[in-house]
Amino acid sequence: MSSKPMNGKPSPHIIVIGGGPAGSAAATLLAQKGLRVRLFERERFPRFHIGESLMPETYWIFQRLGVLDKMKAGPCVKKYSVQFVNDLGKESQPFYFFETNPHESSQTWQVVRSEFDQMLLDNAREHGADVRQGTRVLDVLFDGKRAVGVRVQDEEGRQEELHAEVVVDASGQSSLIANRLKLRRPDPFLKKATVWTYYEGAYRDPGLDEGATLVLHTAGKKGWFWYIPQHNNMVSIGVVSSLDYLFKGRGDHETIFNEEVERCPAVKRRLAVGRRATGFYSTKDFSYRSTRVAGDGWVLVGDAFGFLDPIYSSGVFLALKSGQLAADAVAEGFAKKDFSAAQLGKWGDEFIEGMERMKRLVYAFYEGFSFGAFIRKHPEMKRNIVDLLVGDLFKDSVDKVWAPMDALKQEMACMLHSA
Repeated sequence: MSSKPMNGKPSPHIIVIGGGPAGSAAATLLAQKGLRVRLFERERFPRFHIGESLMPETYWIFQRLGVLDKMKAGPCVKKYSVQFVNDLGKESQPFYFFETNPHESSQTWQVVRSEFDQMLLDNAREHGADVRQGTRVLDVLFDGKRAVGVRVQDEEGRQEELHAEVVVDASGQSSLIANRLKLRRPDPFLKKATVWTYYEGAYRDPGLDEGATLVLHTAGKKGWFWYIPQHNNMVSIGVVSSLDYLFKGRGDHETIFNEEVERCPAVKRRLAVGRRATGFYSTKDFSYRSTRVAGDGWVLVGDAFGFLDPIYSSGVFLALKSGQLAADAVAEGFAKKDFSAAQLGKWGDEFIEGMERMKRLVYAFYEGFSFGAFIRKHPEMKRNIVDLLVGDLFKDSVDKVWAPMDALKQEMACMLHSA
């Protein structure tokens, strides 16, 4: 590869496409290794993004990125638990993360993504990454099957080709490489859609429960609301349901949202003391995965690889985790001068296995499985359920939950059939 200086700087070893959590994490960790990293972000931060609730397992990644003290000192609401409310309004006991893990890592945060993503991007720059905002990656350059660089365009319309040994695609749902190579596969079961907004002054529980993520079913379990308290007295509130149900002849987003609020008294009661602070947002059919995590000279991280579902708030954690795992594989590749698909994607099997564990939990939720009933019948399994809910997905010990879960599902199905 050419090391010809561009804009006064040598060509990078690594190009990162996208400055969200996955891209910023990968760029930071690779820059920490002394590698030349250039990150291109098409927007200028701060910018709005959905996905505000973190999983406790982000703690360890924050530690490696060097932002843990910033998170502790920041204004974000502390999150100690997740709580479920069924379609009849019955509230579960909160799943307190510290009950199974007394370490401070059991507490996490509810973030405002514009602020959070800005912090992570600034951190990448502070660690030595060359961050270029307002620059769109138009295409990834290939020499045969190997990625060798990118073609970019700045805000003035100037275009440039830039080469590197490795391209890290963190382009989010744009999924530049996955779309080009036709790697993206939608999840046939999770054909969901969502409408959301933000409220100021809406109700939040006192004490430890102030920052809890609430999951509230609508009538007949046709859908569910997330309820995420944030700092500045704001709450992120959105409804998720099947794509066909939510948007079939229902009117505009405000009409859909308000109708679903009426179908969920527990949400209506909480919103009644607040006022809506923004317009409405929507996204559809957001569950997908790519068939590969890497190829020769390229690797996919974050939403560029795949996205599961907003239930359990796994999105930011999985983005950060994939960025971390990919960065370690890329750094090792530089040490070995090996930029093959096998080297850059060596983390893929482990990551996908963890993602599959979370997917089984997601599927169980949409199938109407009662985790409360499961814990009452199998109290010895609470530790494993909480481990899954905090994002501790990458260990075999949690797999012991699946056999009793499947048995209870079958038992519940038999009871419904006989009734």
